[in-house]
Amino acid sequence: MINWTAALLTGVACFGGYLVVRVKKINSHRKAEEKIKRARNRRDESLQRAEQAVLRYKESHPTTDSALILTLSLSELTQQLNKGLLSPEDVLYSYMEKTLAVNKKLNCCTEVLLESLDQLKTVGSNKDGLLYGVPVSIKENLAFKNHDCSCGVIINLDQPAEKDSVLVQVLKKQGAIPFVRTNLPQALLNYDCSNPIYGQTVNPHNPQKTSGGSSGGEGALIGGGGSLLGIGTDIGGSIRIPASFCGICGFKPTAGRLSLQGLRPVYRGQKSVPSSPGPMARDVDSLALCMQALLCDHMFSLDPTVPPLPFNMEIYRSSRPLRIGYLENDGYTQPSPSMARGVREVKALLEQAGHTLVPYCPLKMDQVFPELLIKGLLADGATTLLQKLKGGPVDPCLEPQVYPYGFPKWLKKTISFLLKPVFPRVSANFGALCGVGSVPELWKQHAAVEDYIHETIAHWRSCKIDVLLCPVIGPAYNFLYCGKTTTAASYTILYNLLTFPAGVVTVSTVTAKDEEELKHYKGCYQDMWDKLFKEAVAGGEGLPVAVQCVALPWQDELCLRFMKEVEQLVKQSKK
Repeated sequence: MINWTAALLTGVACFGGYLVVRVKKINSHRKAEEKIKRARNRRDESLQRAEQAVLRYKESHPTTDSALILTLSLSELTQQLNKGLLSPEDVLYSYMEKTLAVNKKLNCCTEVLLESLDQLKTVGSNKDGLLYGVPVSIKENLAFKNHDCSCGVIINLDQPAEKDSVLVQVLKKQGAIPFVRTNLPQALLNYDCSNPIYGQTVNPHNPQKTSGGSSGGEGALIGGGGSLLGIGTDIGGSIRIPASFCGICGFKPTAGRLSLQGLRPVYRGQKSVPSSPGPMARDVDSLALCMQALLCDHMFSLDPTVPPLPFNMEIYRSSRPLRIGYLENDGYTQPSPSMARGVREVKALLEQAGHTLVPYCPLKMDQVFPELLIKGLLADGATTLLQKLKGGPVDPCLEPQVYPYGFPKWLKKTISFLLKPVFPRVSANFGALCGVGSVPELWKQHAAVEDYIHETIAHWRSCKIDVLLCPVIGPAYNFLYCGKTTTAASYTILYNLLTFPAGVVTVSTVTAKDEEELKHYKGCYQDMWDKLFKEAVAGGEGLPVAVQCVALPWQDELCLRFMKEVEQLVKQSKK
């Protein structure tokens, strides 16, 4: 009788515990759904109100030539605004109308900033600004007063920013009008562009492909013609990859050159692989003008941690011949045929223009990717990232990436051990997911990053090169592959680790011959990641092809000058 009673009580207690856990889960799921619904309602309301405002403006200003306004480059637009040939109202409403149309096709916007309509009333006080009257799109993780910075994570919803980020304040001071915020992937550490709140952003050149990420909403909106200048952020290629996928230009400055105040990462404190905000646009001159506008006394005053280095226009406009390092293959991820061809064709154009091209190879990529990059980003074994994802669904684009993050450390180590003889790259990366383990090990990791930066600079100088030409991931991926093929980010994330400025210029499109060559793609390691990369880029004929330009730290103007050189030579070659 006593045993039966004990068993009954135990069963009741277990069932009660199960019910408590179940109720908590249901309640958590319900709260997440409510948060998502509120966020979507805010977006829908902003889009509807913007649409109504555009209709009202068009009715009262029937002679506005929106089609002409949308064809102007940023430099042409700023000239016409400064001369009074165009009004900020005509420009803003033209771009707002185009943005609404692009968003319907691509799902690239998280909300229209209706405050921009109020800013029109006061923008005249900043008429001397370098970006006077220019509508600017901004990535969703840049703080804008009274709006969420969700990073695509449900736990961050319903936490509106108390003030604008420093970069938004500077843009406004320079006369720019931030008018729309753009989509990003859940938790930012992914180069797709989908999250459970706002959904999947698609590519402006092919809706069956991703726009890239994490600044994928910016890439899609600018590539689709809905914005001519945007601000993204880049921790592993997050500006450069969507620029490549969407056929635009993007620039990641030297880490620390622009203010990070008010830019929300998914988690803070990670120091090994720094993030950089930067401009995205249709052409290189627009990137340079944006950098010139941001690197001003107002930013240096608002954020004294940024070195007061104004933009050096003399370096950007210089025409001296350059000694350029180049690589087709980093030895870690074999490039797709179009990636390699893009570099070869640009190399030939640069040589014809009188520049000197010398072979270059990054150092120790097989060690750097797991030991410095993965262990840097996920030093805590991904614990903080997984905590941020609690309380809501994990997006399908992120799921294959984060699934192994949750394995216990002993299982990660066991899998790493078992895979080592057959798939050494997969083994090393699985082992790195354990993190660094302790504070002394973290310090060693930080020291190793410093050593690698100095070693790379010494190697660069031994080659006597000014800048570097290299591939950038492309063409745009098929859906649900970005989370499965993180190693392909080796071409971009390396320069975050090194803190080097790097930018992307679109130079070509994928040909039928590229697609034919892709059939014979093997990869550097011939493991599952090489196989997945081949599948990811398949079916890309007609999509943009880009190259990447890199310089040493604090030589941002030289990097942009090199990008401009590439852009001009490619344009001339097509005439």
